[in-house]
Amino acid sequence: MKKGYWVVAYRSVLDESALKEYGKLAIPAIEAGGGKALIRTSEVESHESGINQRVVVMEFESFEKAVATYNSAAYRAALRVLGSAAERDLRIVEGV
Repeated sequence: MKKGYWVVAYRSVLDESALKEYGKLAIPAIEAGGGKALIRTSEVESHESGINQRVVVMEFESFEKAVATYNSAAYRAALRVLGSAAERDLRIVEGV
C-alpha cells in the first residue's frame, strides 16, 4: 500500500504563540492517526518562486489515513486554534 503525506508550506506566520498552541493539539491528533513527522523546519533554501518559510512533511500509513486524520475532530480542533495565525498551503498526497 502506498503511503500518504501531508506537505505543508507556510507562506507567513502572523502569530507565533497561536502556532505553538496549534502544535500542542495538532501533534497528538496527527500521531493518533498514525502520522509521524519527517520534516518540520524553518531552515529552507527556496527556488522557483518559493518562499523561505517553514515546511512540514508528515507521513501516514496510507493516503486514506492521511485524509481521515485531517478530517478528524481532534485535528479540526487544532485548526480552530490556529485560525488565521498562519497562511499556508497544505496538500495531502499519495506516495509512489
